Amino acid sequence: MTALPHPRGPLSEAVTTALMGAAPVPPPAAARGHDPFGDDLALALHTCYELHYRGFDDVSPDWEWEPELLALRAEMERSFLDALREQVRVSDDVTGALDGLLVETVPGSGVSHHLRDRGEWWQLREHFAHRSIYHLKEADPHAWVIPRLQGRAKAALVAVEFDEFGGGRGDRVHARLFADLLEGAGLSPEYLHYLDVVPAPQIRIVNLMSLLGLHRGLRGALVGHFADAEITTAPSAQRLATALQRLGAAPECVHFYTEHVEADAVHEQVLRRDVIGDLLDREPHLAADVVFGIEATEFLEAKLSEHLLDAWGAGRTSLLSPLDGAPQLAASG
Repeated sequence: MTALPHPRGPLSEAVTTALMGAAPVPPPAAARGHDPFGDDLALALHTCYELHYRGFDDVSPDWEWEPELLALRAEMERSFLDALREQVRVSDDVTGALDGLLVETVPGSGVSHHLRDRGEWWQLREHFAHRSIYHLKEADPHAWVIPRLQGRAKAALVAVEFDEFGGGRGDRVHARLFADLLEGAGLSPEYLHYLDVVPAPQIRIVNLMSLLGLHRGLRGALVGHFADAEITTAPSAQRLATALQRLGAAPECVHFYTEHVEADAVHEQVLRRDVIGDLLDREPHLAADVVFGIEATEFLEAKLSEHLLDAWGAGRTSLLSPLDGAPQLAASG
């Protein structure tokens, strides 16, 4: 368990204050009018979702299903989802959306390209801090879709999750491997340790996973998101492994990414053929949802990439407050 995060505005303050028992939960209308991609709503939503994971110190487990908090969360979710749907173009062309993920621009200009070619050690450490918000719970949001699938799709997705959870070995669980990476990089391996310094672009990505996982009606979108993550991870992981080797990083840092290069190349085919293929054979009406999961993930990842590269290009930290050894000028959310 972990401490409640520091609020970043009236909405996140209302959620944390309610969870501390210091004030009642505000009505759903309190969630309206906030920037759907801003730090305040992102943190408030993340705090609500965390009640379904490990919870917080001194916060009762009963809050997980507290009706008034769920009503407020639903309004925040509507705002976030509506904004995403306005930003992404969706069709029912699943094959086209998946094929697009396999196309790499040459020369590439993303975060992993930057880190491979000219990234500095402080930038890699910041990247790790951002990604810790997800990687220390890696594969957990996707597990929620298992009871919502059937037949071959369910069996194949469980097979992928089995790999993500270390094939039955605790020391090989991918979240454990990322904790080892953090220690190798001189960072804290503690769950959500960096939440208070990670701005909205990364938090929104984790919120998307949690939102899709917690709603059965969005099961197709979660499968699309999972496929996107597995298809795009292997090439970026290879670039990050190269960056770490170039900078002489600890073996456990390199190992996290080389493990993903090997595993995700196989997972791509399983998700595409066995999970998505069988899901759409059974429920063809979910095709547009699968595409939405892919496109929403790509949109949010692009926004994170833009945030990181803009900050680093200006010589400033991408976090709300810098880590040791990083420039002291903090980023805005």
